[in-house]
Amino acid sequence: MARTASLSGFPEWLPQERLVELHVLDTLRRTFELHGFASIETRAVETVGQLLRKGEIDKEVYGLSRLQDDEDSASKDDAHALALHFDLTVPFARYVVENAGYLAFPFRRYQIQKVWRGERPQEGRAREFTQADIDVVGDGELPFRYDVELALVIAQALSALPIPPFRLRVNNRKLAEGFYRGIGLTDTAGVLRSIDKLDKIGPEKVAELLQEELGATPEQAKAALELASIRTEDTTFVDQVRALGVQDELLDEGVAELEQVISAASAAAPGKVVADLSIARGLDYYTGTVYETVLVGHEQLGSICSGGRYDALATKGNRKFPGVGLSIGVTRLVSRILSQELASASRSVPTAVLVSLVDDDSWVAAQSVASQLRGRGIPVEVAAKAEKFGKQIKYADRRGIPFVWFSHADGRHEVKDIRSGEQIEADPAMWMPPAQDLVPQVTAASAAD
Repeated sequence: MARTASLSGFPEWLPQERLVELHVLDTLRRTFELHGFASIETRAVETVGQLLRKGEIDKEVYGLSRLQDDEDSASKDDAHALALHFDLTVPFARYVVENAGYLAFPFRRYQIQKVWRGERPQEGRAREFTQADIDVVGDGELPFRYDVELALVIAQALSALPIPPFRLRVNNRKLAEGFYRGIGLTDTAGVLRSIDKLDKIGPEKVAELLQEELGATPEQAKAALELASIRTEDTTFVDQVRALGVQDELLDEGVAELEQVISAASAAAPGKVVADLSIARGLDYYTGTVYETVLVGHEQLGSICSGGRYDALATKGNRKFPGVGLSIGVTRLVSRILSQELASASRSVPTAVLVSLVDDDSWVAAQSVASQLRGRGIPVEVAAKAEKFGKQIKYADRRGIPFVWFSHADGRHEVKDIRSGEQIEADPAMWMPPAQDLVPQVTAASAAD
């Protein structure tokens, strides 16, 4: 965090920090809309039964006892209890099912909202934070090319942010599960959950887990870890997988799908999207492509963007709505940007001009000037008191307002750039500040060095 919060895990930004967050949100929104994603918002509250479809994460749920007390007693069992959503994917699946008759498929959506998780706050982990998701969902089927497209969209979105270089690491659950099946490990979901802990506990501990909890032989554990060690920036991972000598139809299907993603990405975003066969994503609902993203040099922060393909998360009777999506941890990113001073805003307020007062009777005329300037999109404040001009200029400087406007009795107007001291005559019906001063600018630190 950029500074200590009074309530741990619930970050609050100062105005200048908030401008950096808004820049990140605006950049993501603009990129998503350029690719045809429509914005939606879902309610903050879901039933616990709906939320826990994602997996064994009941300890992360914030229950809402007051709301629950208002419900009928018949709905007070655990599954129907109410809680705040802790991600946006599961609520989105419900939204698709309930609104399927009103949506055009494939449905492309982006969603930027707060989520809540009851976990221990630490660097990069908060109890209340903002996520930015994109998904494409089909009705009955969803072409695999969307798995490729979403990797490219996220690579473009992250490339536009003031962050260090990143690596979007991609794997395929079919590849992994087929490989495990091919070496005789039948509890493929359990193996994936163990492999998912590689970054946290290391290969030796994972090998122990595979043998002690899943009954793997030392040779099987060794083979699983050999697969997880494969990382390439191009499609050479295919030959490395084949060299391990495992045969399985599901493995073949996963290799072919991952090859499509990496082939397209290595051409469109070389070095940014890589095949990493250690990526498992321990959540059971992923069925194919899986993604995780780390900042180079900031790997200890964890994944800043993750997701994957899910074929059965959203269902209605026999009708399935397969999808693929990714989620960006906006608060995690912004926290790192601020704490490492990777970017900063040019000022802490949107105001570009302070209209000064000659005397208290000039306030109405000053409002007229302000209206003309605002009519052309210039953010303006009018001084509250007719103090000495020096005090009004100091007020503007303290607020970070770059220009002060002066109106004279003879009808002339002047505007002063208080940073340079330059003062020129100006017409309120025509004057515009330089483009870079019209609104606060967020600049990456590297660009300023």
